[in-house]
Amino acid sequence: MSMITLTQNAVKQIEKLMAKAPEGTPGVRLNIKSTGCSGHSYAMEYVEPDGNINGDDAFEAGDEILYIPKMHSWMLFGTTIDYVTDELGNARFDFTNPNESGRCGCGESFHVNTQELLSNKKEDERENA
Repeated sequence: MSMITLTQNAVKQIEKLMAKAPEGTPGVRLNIKSTGCSGHSYAMEYVEPDGNINGDDAFEAGDEILYIPKMHSWMLFGTTIDYVTDELGNARFDFTNPNESGRCGCGESFHVNTQELLSNKKEDERENA
């Protein structure tokens, strides 16, 4: 399983965003914000032209780069990022994260069961030893 999987639609959207980005922008960053009733939300944003990317993991998105802060990587392992348009024409990035243990009723925020992730990691390490 790879850390992050980007669909072709997500790659195309990141390339479109970067074509309109402020000059000197190194890429797009997937951030995790503390918010909502479930605790976390996904936030796609431009990396500031003079922003520090040393604490980020970098993923190829076609000819562009998607950055993810390493401090959030543990809760995103195995996530697939897509770009979808619903029947009303609303477009958005869509995240399928196997580490989510729940979402709020409106779907705006999610939470991760840290104990379950640690238990699964220990189990994987025993199997791979």
